[in-house]
Amino acid sequence: MKTGIFCFLLVCCQGLLAQTAPTGLMVNFLRLPEEVLITDSTPVFCWIPGKDQKGYQIVVAEDSVSLFKGGTIWDTNQTMNRQSCNIEYEGKELEPFVSYFWSVRTWSEDQIASDWATPQKFIIGSLEEGDGVESEWQNKPDGKWRLEDRQRSNYVARAPESLWEYQPGHFIADFGKAAFATLQLSFDSKTDGDTIRINLAERGINGLPYKDVGKSNIGYKETFLISKSGFNTYTVQLPRHISHYPNSQVLAEHMPEVMPYRYAEIIGVDQLEVGHVNQMALYYYFDDQASHFNSNHPNLNRVWGICKYTLKATPFLSLYMDGNRERMPYEADSYIQQLGHYSVDRDYGAARYTWQFLLYNASWPTEWQTHVLMMAWQDYMYTGNKELLVKHYDQLKRKTLMALEDKNGLISTRTGKVTEEFLESINYSGNQFSDIVDWPPGRSGGSGSYRGIFEAGERDHHEFVDYNTVVNAFYYHGLEIFKRIAGVIGNKKDMKLLSKKLDNLKEVYNRSFFDPEKEIYIDGIGSQHSSLHSNMFPLAFGLVDEQNVPGVIEFIKSRGMACSVYGAQYLLEGLMDHGAGAYAIKLMESEEKRSWMNMINVGSTMTTEAWDEMYKPNLTWNHAWGAAPANILVRKVAGIEPLKPGFEEIGIEPGLNLLEFASFKVPTVRGPVFINWKKNEDTYQLNLTIPSNTKASLRFPDGTSQTLGSGSHRLTYKD
Repeated sequence: MKTGIFCFLLVCCQGLLAQTAPTGLMVNFLRLPEEVLITDSTPVFCWIPGKDQKGYQIVVAEDSVSLFKGGTIWDTNQTMNRQSCNIEYEGKELEPFVSYFWSVRTWSEDQIASDWATPQKFIIGSLEEGDGVESEWQNKPDGKWRLEDRQRSNYVARAPESLWEYQPGHFIADFGKAAFATLQLSFDSKTDGDTIRINLAERGINGLPYKDVGKSNIGYKETFLISKSGFNTYTVQLPRHISHYPNSQVLAEHMPEVMPYRYAEIIGVDQLEVGHVNQMALYYYFDDQASHFNSNHPNLNRVWGICKYTLKATPFLSLYMDGNRERMPYEADSYIQQLGHYSVDRDYGAARYTWQFLLYNASWPTEWQTHVLMMAWQDYMYTGNKELLVKHYDQLKRKTLMALEDKNGLISTRTGKVTEEFLESINYSGNQFSDIVDWPPGRSGGSGSYRGIFEAGERDHHEFVDYNTVVNAFYYHGLEIFKRIAGVIGNKKDMKLLSKKLDNLKEVYNRSFFDPEKEIYIDGIGSQHSSLHSNMFPLAFGLVDEQNVPGVIEFIKSRGMACSVYGAQYLLEGLMDHGAGAYAIKLMESEEKRSWMNMINVGSTMTTEAWDEMYKPNLTWNHAWGAAPANILVRKVAGIEPLKPGFEEIGIEPGLNLLEFASFKVPTVRGPVFINWKKNEDTYQLNLTIPSNTKASLRFPDGTSQTLGSGSHRLTYKD
């Protein structure tokens, strides 16, 4: 029998030293609010205290000079409150298109005041609801362009990791990683009008750009520039990206177009030096130092690396989207990207903007409507701010899909309830609304360029029937989340209704879809087939009765990775939450074709849209819905999640029995959590650092737990 032994060996002293100034200031959860237009007349303020605080003072002024000289438009004075986030502005009315400055200081338990935080600038934008103001706006005094309520991406010059002359006048630059970028180069030309040929490619073969892309959407472009006499600097002007998909996003006209590439082939110059060629990468604001992971599993470390970089490189349009082909947000893609982004950086603006956009610009799959509810809930849990839940409550309620419910308590898209009125209610304007289960489908039923070579596709031969096991698993999960939202709002009527529905639905679900003879779930009412999906989704969403969990997991293991990179999120979650973490680790570090290591081995530097071209010939190599391990490692292996909204209390449940050594740095709105452990025979040495102004509930593999305060802790656990 396993026993847990733990003890404190080191605890930070409190109250003996003067407080350091607060850091990590944010306005409306934006780290660089001076580069944003905030469309909120009562924004909220957040900071990270130097140590546990007992009180704070916020000052706001129209200029930084008068900020501490009594010329403020808001001064909270000394306020005895431990809150360090979600402090709503209550000063004089803020004016649109006006800049303001703010700062904060805190007091410790022993009434010692900290220094003032470095002042932060923020700009109020339009305060008119739906006034048609464009999201990009140029501030004339400083000439900068700003987006509403989200950070704007900026071009970053990246030098090549290698530059070599393949043939005379023919150079190859390898930038090490692909980025959404254009190319800038400087060279000397003896004459005007020389044609310089440039090939940009995401994939390389033997160090050379790969040009035969076939059906795939792996980045490749041939382009040209015309030289001028003398030494000059040129920026390659790529053609504007054109997409016919709804809700596709485009760059502002003043921004040079970008494409994903790692390699640049430059033909027609006499000489080129490393300092004279740059990949002008368009990156969303990202703190590379905000997160860290290392372990005794080399493949896991490499998988973490590709996932983290993907989450840095893909929001180049300042919101989440599906990759380079369509450049549009999808709910499922965005949810997985949100969880990953939260796990690697202290950023909430991109997710908040994206889920609100998707709430009113729905895509076609049935189950993906639920993902907006999931995004809204994670937004609340990670920030602690409920304003958006209140604002969008009625619309979120429609995303539960209760309008599709039949008298049996299940939902279906095939019983005549998908009317124009229903589609309008969920803000879907197309004509393809239908169940998806996973993507892409197999060869049968069509010959689209997205269909791979296998009959099963990414759906494990899932049989589509009127009452679908996967769709109704999402329905249950959506109702469960909306019940939590109703609780936050305080809507007791909806909570009562939802409790009744959930109790009934779970009973009907298991009676309708669970086969007691096979001890697994079938694909739907009337089906005799059982897919991986029909079992991993109910497992992930807590629908499987405890006595049936072993049989369901055994079946899931028998199917392997018979799902897409999207489905892998829920496969891994279900396994990690039900004692099969070792198998989940095996899947994450596998080198089979269906693996993240395959993405690396074929040469991609971002997670790919599908496991391989054989599964989806038109795939992209820059799709963040493939980055599930980033959040699984943080949320399920390190076990770090908000136990209370805004990380007021942190849940930590480290998978000590999964890795002999692991080291994590995990960002939270209140500051980073550090955790590392190392196994020595049958004993684990565990080190933890908890941010100021919060506490942690630490749970060990044997079920024992302990509450830890802020500061550093060293513990032992005997397995």
